[in-house]
Amino acid sequence: MTAIFVSVVGVLGTVMGAALTAFVAARTEQRRERSQDRVQLNDLRVEHQRWRRERRQAAYLSFLEALGTADRDNQAFFRELRAGRAPVPLDETRIAVIRLKFKDVESAGLVVILEGPEAVAEAAQNLVDRLSSLVQDVREYAEAVAANSLGNGGNNVHEAGMRFITERKAFLGLARDALDEVAKRVQILPETQLRD
Repeated sequence: MTAIFVSVVGVLGTVMGAALTAFVAARTEQRRERSQDRVQLNDLRVEHQRWRRERRQAAYLSFLEALGTADRDNQAFFRELRAGRAPVPLDETRIAVIRLKFKDVESAGLVVILEGPEAVAEAAQNLVDRLSSLVQDVREYAEAVAANSLGNGGNNVHEAGMRFITERKAFLGLARDALDEVAKRVQILPETQLRD
């Protein structure tokens, strides 16, 4: 009888040991799976932030390139008008080319507005508005040169140009901050959080 009792206790002990081992193994597996899920989620988040930063950077660069091209052409036209001594007929073709380049700036600005964030979108719109004003002032100056009626000698253009430069600096600062902010979000979880 004692032998049977010892055998039953041995079998029960073995079964309980096996059950405990299975329980511990299942628990360990759950922790490992949760940890892997967190790592995968973090990797996905990091990849998305990188993607977001790259898209924003490309949009900002495209906008600045279009802006620079239109501004350079507009400035060159203004300088030529100021250098001329006699009335010059209005160059509608040149004005149309500058206007087309301005339209490119508007299109690139819309991409920046879509990519955001809000502060950069607002600064981009302000910059487009300043360039529009500057292009209009150069056009009015060209019309005044053609009519031989220079009133202020281009002071409006100079003032608009200074406002444009100020707005461009503001945009650059906000764009840089936005790109840095995205980079700061790309933060890998510490290993202790990944293990739990």
